[in-house]
Amino acid sequence: MTPREAALAVLVEADGPLHWTVVQDRALRAGYLDPFTTPDVRAAMLDALRGLAAEGAIARVDKGVYAWGVGG
Repeated sequence: MTPREAALAVLVEADGPLHWTVVQDRALRAGYLDPFTTPDVRAAMLDALRGLAAEGAIARVDKGVYAWGVGG
């Protein structure tokens, strides 16, 4: 799964907005991301979340906090 797909999966499953570190942790724990195949998980997750927010696929509700289906 790509970091983008992992971020979307975690946010869709979440009950509400999550800080990016929680999104990353849940993606790793669920096995959506493999730190051995994604060398810089932190940068990849941040890039994915920023890109998704810029496209309007997710909402940035606060600094570092993202949510699925908010305001859209």
